[in-house]
Amino acid sequence: MQCARISGLVLAPLALMLSAGCEGESEPVDDSLSPELGEELSGGDTTVFDESREAFARPARNLDAKGREVFALGDHLFSRTWVTAPASAAGNDGLGPLFNATNCSGCHFKDGRGKPPIDGTDFVGLLLRLSVPGATETGGPLAEPSYGGQLNPFGILGVEGEASPRVVYEEVPGSYEDGETFSLRRPTYLVEAPAYGPLATDVLISPRIAPAMIGLGLLEAIDEQTVLSLADPEDVDSDGISGRPNYVYDVTKGKTALGRFGWKANQPTVLQQTAGAFVGDLGITSSLFEEESCTAMQLECQSAFSGGQPELDESKLHNVAYYSMTLAVPARRNVGDGLVLRGRELFREAGCGSCHAFAITTGQIAGHPELSNQKIWPYTDLLLHDLGEGLADNRPDYLASGTEWRTPPLWGIGLQESVNKHTFLLHDGRARDLAEYGVPALLVDSRVRPNWMRIRVGRDPS
Repeated sequence: MQCARISGLVLAPLALMLSAGCEGESEPVDDSLSPELGEELSGGDTTVFDESREAFARPARNLDAKGREVFALGDHLFSRTWVTAPASAAGNDGLGPLFNATNCSGCHFKDGRGKPPIDGTDFVGLLLRLSVPGATETGGPLAEPSYGGQLNPFGILGVEGEASPRVVYEEVPGSYEDGETFSLRRPTYLVEAPAYGPLATDVLISPRIAPAMIGLGLLEAIDEQTVLSLADPEDVDSDGISGRPNYVYDVTKGKTALGRFGWKANQPTVLQQTAGAFVGDLGITSSLFEEESCTAMQLECQSAFSGGQPELDESKLHNVAYYSMTLAVPARRNVGDGLVLRGRELFREAGCGSCHAFAITTGQIAGHPELSNQKIWPYTDLLLHDLGEGLADNRPDYLASGTEWRTPPLWGIGLQESVNKHTFLLHDGRARDLAEYGVPALLVDSRVRPNWMRIRVGRDPS
């Protein structure tokens, strides 16, 4: 990890705080610093001590025997490759008719973070959300008329995939206040060869990388009032931070609820996030989302065989949701190391903790005693923050504006390279490491907001 500097501060103290530090770091170490009690237990009693490539795939350490059985069932379903209906193996079919992947682990490899297309063509770990201006009756984004709410590049036999997404990058040079230079990537997203006619001229497109799966149940277990206590939409305390909650439609409850998951905090629960991914990414219906995502233009999609009504039975849906809820967070490493402690203090001094909140105690969550009343260290406030035009997708999502994003949790980020073999970060993976991850926040703070993303719809003229 290259440690760049600005105004005497380490630009990427995350690297120091969340991993072992940078080689050759010359920042003085304060021997009086010490870790807080339990700081290494990122997930409280659920925390696992694992630094291997399987670090994100472990069940919560305090799960009982019954919980581990359900976890194992969900793990099997999460990794299962789904096939086209009808199939001889009942309950394994229903893929498509349109889809992004054939199993959950295809995007969330080893339950970790997806990566952007390295060669510009492989979009397995990155998807494109679609909408047009306006909102649905429940307040959500209005789907693009011909292609729906998500671009599905693949189709089953007899159903043509929707289009070929592609991304190309431009290097954008910049420099820190001390003159040291850096270069950021500005992505341009192309939607080539659309199969069902042109996309709407006012289409809104948002790239979304697959996030890590760890600790989701703990985030759901945080009381709503705890989240709201971290909000300051009018910046009353004048610290320059004005996080605010997103409120979204909860399908199970039939009413609005606090958004917690997704890059725009557009999902209220792990169960709904799970069902949404099944229908959106795999084309598999469930009790929460009973209709295939076929538009009026997609006649072959509408007439394709179904794997049942719904295709995913209730027990399987809940097993996968349980698995997702109880994936453990690995412990922090080297919490007493001098450089790590210095990085933690720089992180605080720079104000990073105003969004990436340190310690939070979960509340009571029904059916999950292992997740309840846990002191955790997620480094998120679950709130929306305006990151400026530089990172904007210009696509509203419930209350989230086109420049707002939810604060992503940082727990486990130091193990991303060993688990997923890459260090790409941000909502579309444009940042190649923690240093590049930090630059946009600093530019936003100084109100320097270049436009770093472009989108073109149609065939590439080159």
